[in-house]
Order: sequence, then C-alpha cells, then structure tokens
Amino acid sequence: MFPEFFSTRELRKTIDGSVDWLVTEYADSFEALTQPFLTLLIWLEQLLRGAPWWSVILVIAGLSFAASRNWLMSAGMATLLFFIGALGLWDQGMQTLALMLVATGLSVTIGIPIGILMASYDRFRKVMLPLLDVMQTMPSFVYLIPVVMLFGLGKVPAIFATIIYAVPPLIRLTDLGIRLVDPDVLEASRAFGANRRQQMLGVQLPLALPNIMAGINQTTMMALAMVVVASMIGARGLGQEVLIGINRLEVGRGLLAGLAIVALAILFDRVTQSLGQRLSAGQKDAS
Repeated sequence: MFPEFFSTRELRKTIDGSVDWLVTEYADSFEALTQPFLTLLIWLEQLLRGAPWWSVILVIAGLSFAASRNWLMSAGMATLLFFIGALGLWDQGMQTLALMLVATGLSVTIGIPIGILMASYDRFRKVMLPLLDVMQTMPSFVYLIPVVMLFGLGKVPAIFATIIYAVPPLIRLTDLGIRLVDPDVLEASRAFGANRRQQMLGVQLPLALPNIMAGINQTTMMALAMVVVASMIGARGLGQEVLIGINRLEVGRGLLAGLAIVALAILFDRVTQSLGQRLSAGQKDAS
C-alpha cells in the first residue's frame, strides 16, 4: 500500500463544498450572464432549421466560394450538405451546425485576444501555458460536472464545455504566430515611427495570420469532436443520434449520424483551410 500523506476524502469534500457554495451564491448571476449566448444559439438554430434546405445549401456554397474562389470546392461543400439531408438528418445537422458556429465564434472572440496578450507579456504567458495544458489534457467529463451544476442541462453548458476543449489550440497558435514575426520587420516598423499598438495591428497580426487561421481550423475540428459529449448534457443534434445508437445498440443509426458528423467536419476543415491559404497568399502578394 502506498502511504497516505493527506486525506483525499477531506480534499474532495473541500472541492465539493467550494463548488456547492459557488452554485448557491452565483448560479443566478451565471445564468443571467449566459442568457445572451443562449438567445443567439436558439435564434441561429431556428433560422437554420426554418429556412428552406436549398437556401442553406446555396448560402454555404456561396461562403465556400468566397473563401476559396474555387467553384469545384463550392460544389463539393454543397454536396456534403445535401448528403446530410439525404441521410434524413437535416434537422439534427442544423442543430449541430448552429452549436458549432456559436461555440467557434466565442472561441475565436476569446482565443485571439488571449493569444495576443500571451505574445505581449511573458509573465502572463508563463501563467497561461500550464492552464492550457490542463484544458487540453483534462478529460472533458471532469469539467462537465461543475459546468452542469452551474448552468444545468441544455445548450449553455454544451457551449462552455466545447469552448474549454476547443479554444487552447487557437490561443497557442496565435501566440506562436506573433512570436515568429521577424524581429527585423518589427525594427523597421519602429524606425518608421510605429508605436506598439500599430505594430501589433499593422505588422504582427497580418504576418501571424496563417498561424491564426490554422488555430481556427483546429478549434473548429475540436469543437466538432465534442458534439457527442455535448449531447450527454442536453445538446441535441447529430451527437444525440450517436448517443441513442449506442444506448440502443443500433449500429446503423450511430453509423449514419457519424457519417453526417464527418461531412460537417470536412466542410469546416476545407472552408477554413481555403480561407487561410487565400489570406496567406494575399499577405505574400502585399509584401
């Protein structure tokens, strides 16, 4: 037997008591703060589910063409969405797409500024790196417990669980991209009188754009990987279909839902990669 140096039972009680106190004192405040996110998600979900299927496909195809300037890829993205509908999973696919868009948008809103701060302040970076390691390695089921206790079952905890899991790559790659900017370029910008803010907005962020877009791509992929876990805490969509297939041992149901998730993953991956490549090419042409 390994010697017991301290009582883990007491440690667990302390952690549980702290979470219980947080829920008792601040649950209503957290719910009020998250209401705008829930409203946005419900609105987007109703928009996607209520719109004619062909209009959603045309919009996605148009966005794909705007990102890639490639008609063939645009047609391929439209085909993937049509494939989801042909499987009889259009409604669930739109629910998952809405959750993905909101979670990815919030991840970008949170991740890029934190990455900029990490690149600007070494002390902040030293604090954030271990935290990011924990976020990436901690099993998602562990932090689902306090999230569910604070926000209950439903869409809001699914959004936050997805953000916690998906945002670290974007933060890391934003930090990396800014730090990889050539010091000679920064020195030249300082020689022309650029202050720190002008350097960040006019030099460092544009040059770091390929890394940032790679981070957005990784974040979308990791967010999509959370759809099955999110379905366990009340988020509907394709993940719920997979979960029902597991519970009922319906292999066909789970397989078809899995194929629809793969189709969404390919769509997000190709669109974000094409946008990143086009923006990178634009930066090279400008330089």
